[in-house]
Amino acid sequence: MSKELLRINKRKLTESKMHALYEDDNNVLLIHYSCESFYNIKDGRTPRITSIAIRNLGNSQTVSFSIHKVAEKQKVNLNQIEEKYDELEKKMLKQYFDYINKKENFIFIHWNMRDINYGFNAIEHRYEVLGGKPIIILDEKKFDLASEIITLYGVKYINHGDNGRLLNLLTLNNITNKDILNGKDEANAFKNQEYIKLHQSTLRKVDSISNVFKRLVEGTLKTDSSWFMRY
Repeated sequence: MSKELLRINKRKLTESKMHALYEDDNNVLLIHYSCESFYNIKDGRTPRITSIAIRNLGNSQTVSFSIHKVAEKQKVNLNQIEEKYDELEKKMLKQYFDYINKKENFIFIHWNMRDINYGFNAIEHRYEVLGGKPIIILDEKKFDLASEIITLYGVKYINHGDNGRLLNLLTLNNITNKDILNGKDEANAFKNQEYIKLHQSTLRKVDSISNVFKRLVEGTLKTDSSWFMRY
């Protein structure tokens, strides 16, 4: 079988998967999270997590877990979070894992959450480091939208640039990027202990990923990909 035919068959499989998710949207969750920049860590540990947002594709209801909300419930001031970070982070991750423990039949759409630096494995590992026992989401329950868009449109579907493909894709499609931080800005926000800003960025990103997915299925998503690049 030629490379071209293999590519076309893979595209058809991806399109079929997306339409199935779209039709069963109430059982599909979109997930995104923010964390400490792993580029700034010198001791080899995994990045601390600041917030996680999960949005239902069907009804758009969103739940979130964030370090500053846990701190508020524990009567810890924002300027004291750093000294109690591990304790607060563990409580936040427990809330997250308690939530997904009830979602074993759901599919999780994500953007590049696929390794120990940034991904489901990173969240699980971080919770284990803090003494928790994570719930493992099976790989067949995960749909990497960032990877599947490349399957459909080719690797040059959008320029990566300084802001990353997601933000550039939002700009091209006139999808609001209000409150969204790029990688460099997220690193600075964590360094400056601006946890609320990180949380707002996470919420906006999961909303944007939902928007991108729906436009992709409906055939209205704009890209820089040519017909030749796609087929």
